[in-house]
Amino acid sequence: MEFALPATAALWFLPFVAPICFWVAWNDMAFMKIPNKAVVALFVVYLLIGPIALPIEAWLWQGLHLVVVLAAGFILNMLGGLGAGDAKFAAVAAPFVPLADAGPVMFLLGAVSLAAVVTHRIAKRVPAIRGRVPHWASWTNGKFPMGLPLGGSLAAYLALVAVGV
Repeated sequence: MEFALPATAALWFLPFVAPICFWVAWNDMAFMKIPNKAVVALFVVYLLIGPIALPIEAWLWQGLHLVVVLAAGFILNMLGGLGAGDAKFAAVAAPFVPLADAGPVMFLLGAVSLAAVVTHRIAKRVPAIRGRVPHWASWTNGKFPMGLPLGGSLAAYLALVAVGV
């Protein structure tokens, strides 16, 4: 599969985005919250690195993805289908994905979400794993920490593009 995002852009973004994605996933599993600081940090990465990584026109157009996804996330949040932190993170992650890559990224999000749910459900039943992080709110919360697949999907997408898959 060939992605529309240039590999060079992914290589620029990845070192800054991957730690934020890890932070989001970890924090959501531990506290069932995506910190606003993480959302702002991801936005700042796009603002600062985007004009270096992308042609200015692409950077500006992709920036509009934030508005569209934020509006959709706001509606899903009001309907109870998505947490506010999840909606905000998805909105600031959206500009990193050109419109032409939206379909493959949604497929990737679905696959990573399925893998995350299965892995999380198994991990919480394994005493050696659960004992390492017994305080995680996601072990007992009825809701699933979507920061895990959201962060994982963005990092995986950029990594796949960077290596030319």
